[in-house]
Amino acid sequence: MSSSERSEASDEAVQRRRLTIAGALSLVLVAVAVVVIGAVSAGSAAEPGGAGASGSTETPTPRPAPGEAPPPASVDTFDRTAHSLDDPNSIWVVVNKLRPMDPQDFEPDDLVDVDVPHTWEPMLRQEASDAIVAMFQAASDEADLWLASNSAYRSYSSQEEIYDGDDLLTARPGFSEHQTGLVMDIGADSGDCSLDTCFADTDEGIWLRDNAWRFGFILRYPDGKTDVTGYEFEPWHYRYVGVPLSTEMHETGITTLEEFFGLPAAPEYE
Repeated sequence: MSSSERSEASDEAVQRRRLTIAGALSLVLVAVAVVVIGAVSAGSAAEPGGAGASGSTETPTPRPAPGEAPPPASVDTFDRTAHSLDDPNSIWVVVNKLRPMDPQDFEPDDLVDVDVPHTWEPMLRQEASDAIVAMFQAASDEADLWLASNSAYRSYSSQEEIYDGDDLLTARPGFSEHQTGLVMDIGADSGDCSLDTCFADTDEGIWLRDNAWRFGFILRYPDGKTDVTGYEFEPWHYRYVGVPLSTEMHETGITTLEEFFGLPAAPEYE
Protein backbone atom coordinates (compact mmCIF):
# COMPACT_ATOMS: atom_id res chain seq x y z
CA MET A 1 0.00 0.00 0.00
CA SER A 2 1.35 3.39 -0.97
CA SER A 3 1.86 6.13 1.57
CA SER A 4 -1.06 8.06 0.15
CA GLU A 5 -3.38 5.09 0.55
CA ARG A 6 -2.26 4.56 4.14
CA SER A 7 -2.93 8.22 4.88
CA GLU A 8 -6.46 8.04 3.47
CA ALA A 9 -7.20 4.88 5.51
CA SER A 10 -5.99 6.54 8.68
CA ASP A 11 -8.16 9.62 8.04
CA GLU A 12 -11.22 7.40 7.53
CA ALA A 13 -10.58 5.58 10.84
CA VAL A 14 -10.27 8.85 12.72
CA GLN A 15 -13.50 10.11 11.16
CA ARG A 16 -15.37 6.92 12.14
CA ARG A 17 -14.07 7.22 15.71
CA ARG A 18 -15.24 10.83 15.93
CA LEU A 19 -18.70 9.88 14.67
CA THR A 20 -18.91 7.05 17.22
CA ILE A 21 -17.94 9.36 20.09
CA ALA A 22 -20.38 12.06 18.93
CA GLY A 23 -23.20 9.53 18.76
CA ALA A 24 -22.44 8.29 22.25
CA LEU A 25 -22.38 11.84 23.60
CA SER A 26 -25.71 12.55 21.91
CA LEU A 27 -27.27 9.53 23.63
CA VAL A 28 -25.93 10.66 27.02
CA LEU A 29 -27.31 14.18 26.53
CA VAL A 30 -30.70 12.82 25.54
CA ALA A 31 -30.80 10.60 28.66
CA VAL A 32 -29.86 13.51 30.93
CA ALA A 33 -32.53 15.68 29.34
CA VAL A 34 -35.16 13.00 29.93
CA VAL A 35 -34.17 12.70 33.62
CA VAL A 36 -34.27 16.47 34.15
CA ILE A 37 -37.63 16.88 32.43
CA GLY A 38 -39.06 14.01 34.47
CA ALA A 39 -37.84 15.53 37.72
CA VAL A 40 -39.32 18.92 36.88
CA SER A 41 -42.64 17.35 35.92
CA ALA A 42 -42.74 15.36 39.16
CA GLY A 43 -42.01 18.49 41.19
CA SER A 44 -44.76 20.41 39.45
CA ALA A 45 -47.26 17.62 40.07
CA ALA A 46 -46.29 17.39 43.75
CA GLU A 47 -46.61 21.13 44.25
CA PRO A 48 -49.65 22.44 42.41
CA GLY A 49 -49.71 26.17 42.47
CA GLY A 50 -46.02 26.12 43.33
CA ALA A 51 -43.51 28.90 42.86
CA GLY A 52 -44.94 31.69 40.79
CA ALA A 53 -43.48 34.93 39.65
CA SER A 54 -42.64 35.89 43.23
CA GLY A 55 -40.99 32.54 43.95
CA SER A 56 -43.17 31.99 47.07
CA THR A 57 -44.91 28.73 47.93
CA GLU A 58 -48.30 28.23 49.60
CA THR A 59 -49.10 25.64 52.28
CA PRO A 60 -52.41 23.89 51.60
CA THR A 61 -55.14 24.56 54.22
CA PRO A 62 -55.94 21.39 56.22
CA ARG A 63 -59.43 20.07 55.58
CA PRO A 64 -61.58 17.97 57.95
CA ALA A 65 -61.96 14.34 57.10
CA PRO A 66 -65.04 13.49 55.03
CA GLY A 67 -68.10 13.18 57.25
CA GLU A 68 -66.31 14.67 60.25
CA ALA A 69 -68.37 17.30 62.12
CA PRO A 70 -67.20 19.71 64.82
CA PRO A 71 -68.24 18.69 68.36
CA PRO A 72 -71.53 20.32 69.44
CA ALA A 73 -71.33 23.20 71.88
CA SER A 74 -72.26 22.15 75.41
CA VAL A 75 -75.67 23.42 76.53
CA ASP A 76 -76.64 23.58 80.17
CA THR A 77 -80.08 22.12 80.69
CA PHE A 78 -82.23 22.45 83.79
CA ASP A 79 -82.74 19.16 85.62
CA ARG A 80 -86.48 18.86 86.23
CA THR A 81 -85.95 15.63 88.14
CA ALA A 82 -83.68 17.11 90.82
CA HIS A 83 -86.46 16.96 93.43
CA SER A 84 -89.66 14.99 93.83
CA LEU A 85 -93.00 16.60 92.95
CA ASP A 86 -94.86 14.15 95.19
CA ASP A 87 -92.84 13.79 98.39
CA PRO A 88 -94.23 16.28 100.96
CA ASN A 89 -90.68 16.79 102.25
CA SER A 90 -89.49 18.00 98.83
CA ILE A 91 -89.15 21.74 98.21
CA TRP A 92 -90.70 21.10 94.79
CA VAL A 93 -93.77 19.23 96.00
CA VAL A 94 -96.79 20.34 93.97
CA VAL A 95 -99.98 20.69 95.99
CA ASN A 96 -103.23 21.66 94.29
CA LYS A 97 -106.87 20.55 93.99
CA LEU A 98 -105.79 17.36 92.22
CA ARG A 99 -102.68 16.73 94.29
CA PRO A 100 -103.39 16.58 98.05
CA MET A 101 -100.75 16.25 100.73
CA ASP A 102 -99.76 12.62 101.25
CA PRO A 103 -100.28 11.86 104.06
CA GLN A 104 -103.00 14.47 104.42
CA ASP A 105 -101.99 15.28 108.00
CA PHE A 106 -98.31 15.73 107.05
CA GLU A 107 -96.26 17.98 109.31
CA PRO A 108 -92.66 19.04 108.45
CA ASP A 109 -90.06 18.01 111.02
CA ASP A 110 -87.83 21.06 110.53
CA LEU A 111 -90.23 23.91 111.32
CA VAL A 112 -88.68 26.98 112.96
CA ASP A 113 -89.94 30.34 114.13
CA VAL A 114 -89.29 33.03 111.52
CA ASP A 115 -87.73 36.21 112.84
CA VAL A 116 -89.63 38.80 110.78
CA PRO A 117 -92.39 41.33 111.53
CA HIS A 118 -95.72 39.52 111.60
CA THR A 119 -99.42 39.53 112.37
CA TRP A 120 -99.40 35.97 113.74
CA GLU A 121 -96.27 34.15 114.86
CA PRO A 122 -94.92 32.58 111.64
CA MET A 123 -93.27 29.21 111.26
CA LEU A 124 -91.57 27.79 108.17
CA ARG A 125 -89.19 25.02 107.27
CA GLN A 126 -85.62 26.03 108.02
CA GLU A 127 -84.51 26.54 104.41
CA ALA A 128 -87.55 28.66 103.57
CA SER A 129 -87.19 30.64 106.79
CA ASP A 130 -83.58 31.55 106.00
CA ALA A 131 -84.60 32.70 102.53
CA ILE A 132 -87.52 34.80 103.83
CA VAL A 133 -85.34 36.58 106.37
CA ALA A 134 -82.80 37.40 103.63
CA MET A 135 -85.56 38.65 101.31
CA PHE A 136 -87.14 40.89 103.95
CA GLN A 137 -83.71 42.35 104.72
CA ALA A 138 -83.01 43.01 101.03
CA ALA A 139 -86.33 44.85 100.65
CA SER A 140 -85.31 47.10 103.52
CA ASP A 141 -81.71 47.61 102.38
CA GLU A 142 -82.37 48.02 98.67
CA ALA A 143 -85.72 49.80 98.56
CA ASP A 144 -86.39 51.04 102.11
CA LEU A 145 -89.50 48.85 102.20
CA TRP A 146 -90.73 47.00 105.27
CA LEU A 147 -92.50 43.69 104.83
CA ALA A 148 -94.49 41.57 107.27
CA SER A 149 -95.84 38.04 107.51
CA ASN A 150 -99.62 37.67 107.55
CA SER A 151 -99.62 33.86 107.59
CA ALA A 152 -97.15 31.02 107.14
CA TYR A 153 -97.26 27.33 108.11
CA ARG A 154 -100.73 25.98 108.85
CA SER A 155 -101.40 22.47 110.05
CA TYR A 156 -104.18 20.22 108.80
CA SER A 157 -106.29 21.06 111.85
CA SER A 158 -105.67 24.80 111.42
CA GLN A 159 -106.84 24.58 107.82
CA GLU A 160 -110.00 22.85 109.00
CA GLU A 161 -110.78 25.94 111.06
CA ILE A 162 -109.95 28.39 108.25
CA TYR A 163 -111.69 26.69 105.32
CA ASP A 164 -114.93 28.56 104.62
CA GLY A 165 -116.28 26.61 101.67
CA ASP A 166 -115.14 29.08 99.00
CA ASP A 167 -112.89 26.90 96.86
CA LEU A 168 -111.54 29.85 94.87
CA LEU A 169 -110.21 31.60 97.96
CA THR A 170 -109.30 28.92 100.50
CA ALA A 171 -108.01 25.37 100.21
CA ARG A 172 -109.66 22.38 101.74
CA PRO A 173 -107.80 20.68 104.60
CA GLY A 174 -105.05 18.46 103.19
CA PHE A 175 -104.89 20.48 99.96
CA SER A 176 -103.29 23.68 101.27
CA GLU A 177 -99.78 24.74 100.28
CA HIS A 178 -99.43 26.35 103.69
CA GLN A 179 -99.20 22.85 105.16
CA THR A 180 -95.87 22.32 103.33
CA GLY A 181 -94.12 24.87 105.53
CA LEU A 182 -92.83 26.54 102.36
CA VAL A 183 -95.41 29.35 101.98
CA MET A 184 -95.86 32.80 103.45
CA ASP A 185 -98.58 35.34 102.85
CA ILE A 186 -96.61 38.60 102.75
CA GLY A 187 -97.85 42.14 103.16
CA ALA A 188 -96.60 45.61 103.93
CA ASP A 189 -95.62 46.21 107.54
CA SER A 190 -98.01 49.17 107.45
CA GLY A 191 -100.91 46.79 106.81
CA ASP A 192 -101.95 48.55 103.61
CA CYS A 193 -103.82 46.19 101.25
CA SER A 194 -103.00 43.12 103.34
CA LEU A 195 -104.46 39.94 101.80
CA ASP A 196 -106.09 42.05 99.10
CA THR A 197 -105.45 42.18 95.36
CA CYS A 198 -104.58 45.88 95.67
CA PHE A 199 -101.32 44.72 97.29
CA ALA A 200 -100.07 44.03 93.76
CA ASP A 201 -99.94 47.78 93.09
CA THR A 202 -98.16 48.79 96.28
CA ASP A 203 -94.41 49.44 96.34
CA GLU A 204 -94.00 46.32 98.48
CA GLY A 205 -96.05 44.18 96.12
CA ILE A 206 -94.15 45.41 93.08
CA TRP A 207 -90.78 44.82 94.72
CA LEU A 208 -91.76 41.27 95.66
CA ARG A 209 -93.07 40.56 92.16
CA ASP A 210 -89.77 41.68 90.64
CA ASN A 211 -87.32 40.27 93.18
CA ALA A 212 -88.73 37.26 95.02
CA TRP A 213 -87.19 34.85 92.46
CA ARG A 214 -83.71 35.95 93.55
CA PHE A 215 -84.37 34.35 96.94
CA GLY A 216 -86.02 31.16 95.71
CA PHE A 217 -89.68 32.25 95.83
CA ILE A 218 -92.41 32.30 93.20
CA LEU A 219 -95.79 34.02 93.18
CA ARG A 220 -97.80 30.81 93.35
CA TYR A 221 -101.20 32.11 92.20
CA PRO A 222 -100.51 34.67 89.44
CA ASP A 223 -103.11 36.82 87.73
CA GLY A 224 -104.99 35.13 84.90
CA LYS A 225 -104.06 31.56 85.87
CA THR A 226 -107.15 30.52 87.85
CA ASP A 227 -107.94 27.85 85.25
CA VAL A 228 -104.53 26.30 85.95
CA THR A 229 -103.99 26.76 89.70
CA GLY A 230 -107.63 26.68 90.82
CA TYR A 231 -107.31 29.91 92.81
CA GLU A 232 -107.90 33.56 92.14
CA PHE A 233 -105.00 36.01 91.92
CA GLU A 234 -103.17 36.22 95.27
CA PRO A 235 -100.33 38.77 95.00
CA TRP A 236 -99.37 38.05 98.62
CA HIS A 237 -98.94 34.25 98.41
CA TYR A 238 -95.25 33.36 97.92
CA ARG A 239 -94.00 29.79 97.73
CA TYR A 240 -90.40 28.72 98.31
CA VAL A 241 -89.00 26.38 95.62
CA GLY A 242 -85.28 27.17 95.84
CA VAL A 243 -83.18 29.53 93.74
CA PRO A 244 -82.45 27.15 90.82
CA LEU A 245 -86.14 26.58 90.06
CA SER A 246 -87.28 30.14 90.75
CA THR A 247 -84.53 31.42 88.46
CA GLU A 248 -85.44 28.98 85.68
CA MET A 249 -89.11 29.96 85.88
CA HIS A 250 -88.18 33.64 85.88
CA GLU A 251 -85.95 33.26 82.83
CA THR A 252 -88.40 31.12 80.86
CA GLY A 253 -91.44 33.20 81.79
CA ILE A 254 -93.40 30.15 82.95
CA THR A 255 -95.40 31.26 85.97
CA THR A 256 -97.04 28.14 87.41
CA LEU A 257 -95.63 24.87 88.70
CA GLU A 258 -98.30 22.97 86.80
CA GLU A 259 -97.22 24.41 83.46
CA PHE A 260 -93.50 24.22 84.19
CA PHE A 261 -93.60 20.53 85.06
CA GLY A 262 -96.28 19.62 82.52
CA LEU A 263 -98.86 18.65 85.14
CA PRO A 264 -102.62 18.71 84.57
CA ALA A 265 -104.38 21.97 85.33
CA ALA A 266 -106.29 21.81 88.60
CA PRO A 267 -109.21 24.25 88.45
CA GLU A 268 -111.55 21.94 90.41
CA TYR A 269 -111.44 19.18 92.99
CA GLU A 270 -112.21 15.71 91.72
